[in-house]
Amino acid sequence: MGLVTNLLNPKIAILYVSLLPQFVDPQRGHVAAQSLLLGLVQIAIALTVNALIVLTAGSIASFLARRPTWLRVQRYVMGTVLAALAVRIAADRSRAAVAAG
Repeated sequence: MGLVTNLLNPKIAILYVSLLPQFVDPQRGHVAAQSLLLGLVQIAIALTVNALIVLTAGSIASFLARRPTWLRVQRYVMGTVLAALAVRIAADRSRAAVAAG
């Protein structure tokens, strides 16, 4: 699903059209071949990085699934972080309301 979303994303095409020509040197050969090679290198690097992220996330998920204590700790930590963010947002809004009034 993510692959299809990225393939249909016009921002990526705009990125390639605007960024890659800066690194193409017409004196070094065929411009289209250089552009294609640069695009393929970027795609290969992105696939490698994304694959490493997926593998790492999968191993962390299996680690946590085998240890219910870690899952409980994660729930409490994330609950605390989200509660702290909610308090901070509420405090910022009240401060903004006092400043505006």
